[in-house]
Amino acid sequence: MTRIAVIGMGGTIAMTAAPGGGVAPALSAEDLIAAVPGLDALDVEIAACSLRSLPSPSVSFADLVALAHAVESEVDGGADGVVITHGTDTIEETAYFLDVATDFDVPVVLTGAMRHPISAGADGPANLYAAVRVAAEPAARGLGALVVMSDEVHGARFVRKTHTSSTAAFVSPGFGPLGLLVEGEPRFRPTPRAPLTVPVGEKTADLRVGLVTVTIGDDGRLLRHAGEIFDGVVLAGLGAGHVPADMVPIVAQCADRVPVVLASRTGSGSVLRATYGYAGAELDLLDRGLIHAGFLDPAKARVLLQLLLANASSRSGITDAFATYR
Repeated sequence: MTRIAVIGMGGTIAMTAAPGGGVAPALSAEDLIAAVPGLDALDVEIAACSLRSLPSPSVSFADLVALAHAVESEVDGGADGVVITHGTDTIEETAYFLDVATDFDVPVVLTGAMRHPISAGADGPANLYAAVRVAAEPAARGLGALVVMSDEVHGARFVRKTHTSSTAAFVSPGFGPLGLLVEGEPRFRPTPRAPLTVPVGEKTADLRVGLVTVTIGDDGRLLRHAGEIFDGVVLAGLGAGHVPADMVPIVAQCADRVPVVLASRTGSGSVLRATYGYAGAELDLLDRGLIHAGFLDPAKARVLLQLLLANASSRSGITDAFATYR
């Protein structure tokens, strides 16, 4: 019988009414499994544990390190697949962290809910059922970490939350899902996993990597302060990877001090390399030592930079790692 480990981290999928109003995490992984119709009819043995009970904005790198170790323990213990229930606000970052920090062939599947369990039309049970089906599917092996929501299977390096409340909030801009569930059966299209593993380092939870978003009229003051207090910075540039001309000197100064990764705030597409040549464009910034983020969005670029710095990667090593996503 296929053995699936379900690890609970909290999130909307595990929320019930809070004493002060609204909802808050309270349900265990066992509670969530018990609420899913049809799971007991599958040829699957499910073992559940609750690692955290957090709203996902409160998940830290220390929690991600603990989660990576928990996944490793389950796999070493014979799990054929791992399902993680998680809040949707940061599920894409957690998925990408596990995609890079671990190197398992077994499926590692994250899921959650956009509607809490006591709301009309709660989507958590259906998402958890689909996640277990994907985790038990041999075709899901070797694809890296996956996010399963609304009967779609997304790769960790592509997926993004694009709506505050819709059950169709998760998409993979420019790439689309890796697979779909049809009548409960996972169906995939072949997509290789990125050939990059950066294991958890001793300082992963201690380093400070900043994320600075560039806006119209930005004078770089925020970046100036960020460069003084952070171990590395991700710059979410305008368009294809651009900043205002007046900001360039501060960007260059920051890049001389710490690694600065150039991403795009647009939400889809790669930072360009050789199209625009004006002051503050991608040609100018890359010539000043910024590191090209490729197709990684700013939040995931920050996760990768955190892992690389914790492994004491050199600037050239960081550049090479990000080149995986060009």
